[in-house]
Amino acid sequence: MKQVQAFRKWHRRIAPIVLLPLFLTVFTGVSYRLARDWFGLSRDQVHFLMSIHEGEYLSKTIEPFYVLLNGLGLLWMLITGGAMLWQNIQRSLSQLKKVPTDPKNP
Repeated sequence: MKQVQAFRKWHRRIAPIVLLPLFLTVFTGVSYRLARDWFGLSRDQVHFLMSIHEGEYLSKTIEPFYVLLNGLGLLWMLITGGAMLWQNIQRSLSQLKKVPTDPKNP
């Protein structure tokens, strides 16, 4: 129980930090793919989206750290969010078990 509370605390603190980079990565990745497949644009026409998606606008030194931290941030949000979801499911199931059922009403 304390571990999930710690996850909630850290999830709440880290979420605002990783929100913008993750949103930027998702938005540019999806936009790139849709622009290529649905609108028939060439790689050269939408390369700027892939540059943003991969963090190429950062220096060669910072780019790998950006990608690494972006991936770790996503994993952290998934793990802590999953732990909180699991706790909510368990709590809901335990409350369902406590609810008395009326044998007269099927």
